[in-house]
Amino acid sequence: MVGTRIIVHMHEISVSFGGQKVLDGVSSEINLGEWVYLVGKTGAGKSTFSRLIYADIKPDSGFIQVGSFSVHNIEKKQIPLLRRKLGIVFQDFQLLPNKTVNENIIFALKASGWKSRASMKEKLNDVLIRVGMAGKGKAYPYQLSGGEQQRVAIARSLINDPKLIIADEPTGNLDPIAGMDIMRLLREINKDGTAILIITHDYPLIQKFPSRILEIKDGQLIKHNDAEEFLLNSPLYQ
Repeated sequence: MVGTRIIVHMHEISVSFGGQKVLDGVSSEINLGEWVYLVGKTGAGKSTFSRLIYADIKPDSGFIQVGSFSVHNIEKKQIPLLRRKLGIVFQDFQLLPNKTVNENIIFALKASGWKSRASMKEKLNDVLIRVGMAGKGKAYPYQLSGGEQQRVAIARSLINDPKLIIADEPTGNLDPIAGMDIMRLLREINKDGTAILIITHDYPLIQKFPSRILEIKDGQLIKHNDAEEFLLNSPLYQ
């Protein structure tokens, strides 16, 4: 029985592609309200780890539970229900270019099962206020800066009040100042009780916002509770 404060529980997860093992007997947990980094070299398996959580792929072996969902053997019809419990933010924003900010979020609301126009309008206003984008609803993505586009992407991730947001290189396409602003925004969301898993190779960001680190190396998962010690010993940060 997985504890009530655990949002992600992985046990002995293994995944292979083309005969090559990417994850080999990986076990980990992410708790409600936690801020966790996932790091590793390019191709180490970071994206594989995150895709397992939202059931984009299934493990070859092992057990993974996300909330009340047993993801390792989840039925296809349950996957949309699982994803409604999660927020996912990508490096490239993935906004629909021909739709305004309002339309992008309304589209996501409808796609996740919202029906009431009044409820959708209320949620739209709520998430735009939370990310500091109130008043920008009629703008198209091309009219926004990279940081503003990422704020809209984060607003979209909040529509179903997720227990966990997976942020895959959320500052990767941003200048340092905009990147810091996005990290501060995610911190505020985290303080409200949402768990945040940040996939990153930007170690200076970890130094500025230290927290627990999961490192994927040679198919194994190494856990670092002390961010400062991890950075001091990392050749990628020297």
